[in-house]
Amino acid sequence: MRGFMNLQAYGAHEILVAPARGSEQIWRLIMGVILIAGVVLLISQFVNQALVTLLGNAVYARLIGADGPSSPVSVIYLLSSFGFLTLGVVVALRVAHHRGFGALLGDWGLFKQQFFAVVIVLFAINLAIILLPPWDAGMPLEPNLAFRVWLAALPFALVAILIQVSAEEIVFRGYLQQQIAARFSSPLIWLLVPSALFGLGHYMPQAAGENAVMLAAWAGVFGLAMADVTARAGTLGPAIAIHLSHNAVAILFVSIQDELSGLALYSIAIDLSDTEAVSGLIPVEFMMILVSWLGARLAIRR
Repeated sequence: MRGFMNLQAYGAHEILVAPARGSEQIWRLIMGVILIAGVVLLISQFVNQALVTLLGNAVYARLIGADGPSSPVSVIYLLSSFGFLTLGVVVALRVAHHRGFGALLGDWGLFKQQFFAVVIVLFAINLAIILLPPWDAGMPLEPNLAFRVWLAALPFALVAILIQVSAEEIVFRGYLQQQIAARFSSPLIWLLVPSALFGLGHYMPQAAGENAVMLAAWAGVFGLAMADVTARAGTLGPAIAIHLSHNAVAILFVSIQDELSGLALYSIAIDLSDTEAVSGLIPVEFMMILVSWLGARLAIRR
């Protein structure tokens, strides 16, 4: 835990927290969360109604994947809709905190430098994992999407995934972490509270059954690693890069057969409620969090 609680290592975090000081009241944070939820709801309804009007009910149903997003187009649409969260944060910052959006990301030049440095390191790590045995991680890979279709969808898919992961990092490691850190100086609070909320947001008892708590705990640990690397970096660049790397592999290359498998080149037939199967994957996923966290720290030298 000392690696996560080294206060000297978090000196760069003040760059992100300073703009939040002066509007750190809890009531403002609550207002901001309500505004984010309201913006997402209103824009979602407006966009969906506009699409129904333009495309008709039948085409719209296929677009959103009425039976669950499983086609390339429906998955891209679902991931892109996370952009509404980012718009919600922009509104919350302006209305509830009277601050701009740019400072939430950190210095733009440093953001880009750190983002690409981490992307390069994690690309090398993932390439090594892909090339080295065992290639199927102990589970048979099943072809999921024709290569030509996958290749055609790839540019749009990468943009959609970037929108999705950026939105989550902006909400949890950006807005929530910064505003909480401005109010409470203890890292125990501003590291753990957003991470716990991130884990809670991944609690899916309907899909995962008894595994829901374990998967939510994994998401919470992932959130904690992203919170730590953000505090070390002083920008959201590394956290977005790690999240992008993780989701790109899980969504584009090898995906569990579920509603998000429509963009994957290969899939693994696993039921998230299958305790034995998921228990075998979780240690690997925890190890990937550790490797990604260490790789990002190496890339930014912090």
